[in-house]
Amino acid sequence: MFTVSSHQSQRQIKEIRQGDPNFMLSDGFISYPRAMIHITPECPRHIAQHIEWAMLNGYLKTVAHVQGKELTWETLTK
Repeated sequence: MFTVSSHQSQRQIKEIRQGDPNFMLSDGFISYPRAMIHITPECPRHIAQHIEWAMLNGYLKTVAHVQGKELTWETLTK
């Protein structure tokens, strides 16, 4: 027999999806997405095309996980 235990983090992690207001970061001049998919040049072309197709058709989306206090701090400094 084995025992399963769960651990609850003390930090609140927030999920931010592409299109959410806090998904973009800005340094005052340029806006950057918090998360993105990077396809390396070594990726076979046909696989990269499938990934691109999945993104364009909404099957594959970017999601960022950030600490709640990070979002609070960003809001306060704006």
